Amino acid sequence: MTTQQTETTLSAQQETTTTIPNKQEPTTSSRDLTSQGITTTDTPILSSGQYSDGTYTGAQINAYYGWVQVKVQITDGIVASIDFLQYPNDRTTSQYINSQAMPLLRQEAIQIQSASVSGVSGATYTSNAFRESLSDALLQAKS
Repeated sequence: MTTQQTETTLSAQQETTTTIPNKQEPTTSSRDLTSQGITTTDTPILSSGQYSDGTYTGAQINAYYGWVQVKVQITDGIVASIDFLQYPNDRTTSQYINSQAMPLLRQEAIQIQSASVSGVSGATYTSNAFRESLSDALLQAKS
């Protein structure tokens, strides 16, 4: 079974696309277990993702120049996409900074499957608020 997901998000003045690579599910075949007297058919082994599937919204976190809030989509137990519901964008500088920082934060969080992302230089408040909102959403997904 092969799956591929693509996420396209418009943020401030930039479009970013994150592609999650194809994932090949391992299978168990009947010939693997016949020596043990067990017969099976080819059956996908389920992913052992750490989260429950669904959409989870993190808390609104004050990032000094505005609020940050994220929504996380969990598919097959893994973080499939992250959307910013709110972010500081009422000042030209905030728009510029966040158009640079948000794709980096999103990409790293999806890659490491965690809220423990590195901060983005020049976007410390947004980075910290992103981590907190994402942590809240992922905590919900573990419950």
